[in-house]
Amino acid sequence: MITQLKIFNILLVMLMTLSLPLHAKETDESDEYQKVKIVEAYIELHTGPGSGFPVFFVEQRGNKIKIIKRKTDWFKVQTEKNKIGWVERAQLEKTLTEAGVKKSFKDILLDDYIKSRLEFGIAGGLFESEQSFTLRVGYKLTPNIIFELAYTKIAGKFSSSTLYQGNFNLQLYPESRLSPFLFVGYGKFENVPSTSLVSAKSSTLDMGNAGIGIKFYLSDRFYFRAEASTYIVLVGDNRSDEYTHINAGFSFFF
Repeated sequence: MITQLKIFNILLVMLMTLSLPLHAKETDESDEYQKVKIVEAYIELHTGPGSGFPVFFVEQRGNKIKIIKRKTDWFKVQTEKNKIGWVERAQLEKTLTEAGVKKSFKDILLDDYIKSRLEFGIAGGLFESEQSFTLRVGYKLTPNIIFELAYTKIAGKFSSSTLYQGNFNLQLYPESRLSPFLFVGYGKFENVPSTSLVSAKSSTLDMGNAGIGIKFYLSDRFYFRAEASTYIVLVGDNRSDEYTHINAGFSFFF
């Protein structure tokens, strides 16, 4: 059991260590907002997110603006002279990034995903050969590290089990639409035998888990997620049980 605990501790340290250079890259950037360059004759800034709001400022060709936030098809922007207003999607899509590439609406939505902090998700899968259902909530600590709480219910033939766990997830390519990730965590394994098994007793045991997964950004506020993990349940001082869990589902973010 001591050896297994050491393995999970080592994995956790590795996840945190791998994230350090990636997080350092983020802190080196002085501006967290996306900048684009105006290539049309001008862009109109409205006082609110809609065509019914009046135009109060016109930014000229060649200047840059920051994209601050999005509301439906309208985007809140800030000019180099600190004028803040709302621009419709059609005008914003005609701008160029700082690298000189056209800024697409899909790219802008992906920026929202990259900057998101809070995530909720559901998933279904197999815990060994039994069906499982998982609810999870996560908070992005850095662009690469997410702390996550998960609740999993397993409906077995002879018993039902519930998993309560906390994980640290390392996203390897957080700025990509398709991003693999690693995770390691610890929690509780609660097992309740069927009433037909008279001699069996309920138990709540410590467990550790580690695994690998993949995320794929879909649209607006949703992404698809699939993962495979191994659980080690600590039954006693000199005994542990090992299980595999495969699941897939959808998550949404804020």
